[in-house]
Amino acid sequence: MGRFHRHDDGTVHDHDHGDHDHDHGDHDHDHGDHSGYRTGSQRVDVLEAIFAENDARAGANREAFESNGVRALNLMSSPGSGKTTILSATLDELGGDVAVGVIEGDIATDLDATKLAGRGAQISLLNTGNGFGGECHLDAPMVTRALRGLELPGLDLVVIENVGNLVCPAEFDVGEHAKAMVYSVTEGDDKPLKYPVMFRAVDVVLLNKIDLVPYLDVDVENYVTRVREVNPTATILPVSARTGAGMDAWFDWLRRFAAGAPTD
Repeated sequence: MGRFHRHDDGTVHDHDHGDHDHDHGDHDHDHGDHSGYRTGSQRVDVLEAIFAENDARAGANREAFESNGVRALNLMSSPGSGKTTILSATLDELGGDVAVGVIEGDIATDLDATKLAGRGAQISLLNTGNGFGGECHLDAPMVTRALRGLELPGLDLVVIENVGNLVCPAEFDVGEHAKAMVYSVTEGDDKPLKYPVMFRAVDVVLLNKIDLVPYLDVDVENYVTRVREVNPTATILPVSARTGAGMDAWFDWLRRFAAGAPTD
């Protein structure tokens, strides 16, 4: 399902992947004549049905969270932004008063799950390269499977650490109550304009690695301005996962979110 993408206006297209046929459970998708965008009504109907199935499963995931009094956060970023480091610090901070579960999404390996182990959280690892075709994101059915590894009745918060990718993860509802992303100053201040889908979709942007600002000769305000161009309402929190600068504001936001309190 990760080969298909839905835009803000509802249009759907698939990507050219050569002559491979991909089996996604009960769906057999013929990639046939690869020409990028598909305009045939039958093709569009098929792709819309796939997204509709994902959204239905996302609704079921959300119901599972809510019936157990759990709040769910979809945490996204590009690779190397510091997402796992931020999550490690978050688990260390919240361990004493918030019961946290983590769905750890990666294409391969348990490296990030290992980094998070021993910090008081329940961890459910999901490798998308294991039976999912190496997808560049998590979708709702994958999260459903990962939930089997968590004991939801004992949790207050589930953080879904999505696969490192700046585009695909934002296009799939997985049953979360809010979306957050980590955006590093090392990525350049143009990314909100070049990759607007994720920036537009999130409730919180953690602008990470601000400790490197003096060495990169960058202006944090430029980053904030660019984010504001595509998302005027998101909470933007400049932080350094390495030094801890600004992290208290993130911890406070997350505590309010986990309690179901207003986060504005």
